[in-house]
Amino acid sequence: MKQLRSLLTMSLLALTIGQADATETPKPIDIVVYRSSSCECCGRWLEHLQQNNFKIKEIVTDNVQEIKDKYGITEPLASCHTGIVEGYVVEGHVPANDIMKLLQTKPKVAGLTVPGMPRGTPGMEMGGKKDPYQVISFDAQKNVAVFNSYE
Repeated sequence: MKQLRSLLTMSLLALTIGQADATETPKPIDIVVYRSSSCECCGRWLEHLQQNNFKIKEIVTDNVQEIKDKYGITEPLASCHTGIVEGYVVEGHVPANDIMKLLQTKPKVAGLTVPGMPRGTPGMEMGGKKDPYQVISFDAQKNVAVFNSYE
């Protein structure tokens, strides 16, 4: 009987430890985001990131173009805000899942962008209206490639 009780206790302890590991939340992903004080959609994109386990350091600036120039964001790649995460540039309304894929796969690119401000991207929700758009990767030599497409 004593052995049975001991075995049950050990089984319950193992089950409890297993449950604790399964519910452990991953460490938040740090991202620095530069944005203009006048842009409302940037705040909605930041909410999207927060809901997807990003810890945001927000820097409001009157000269976002200076930041874009510093990180090689040319006009065709530009949007309204610029983020830096683990050495990568994230320009515009890039979905959190694409940023996470970038961080997991670690391709040899400078970053990702969603040029412009397409309707239906995170932070640019407009009811049921959605524009098809692409998430574009770019490197320091200004080479671009499609990283993901949304219809």
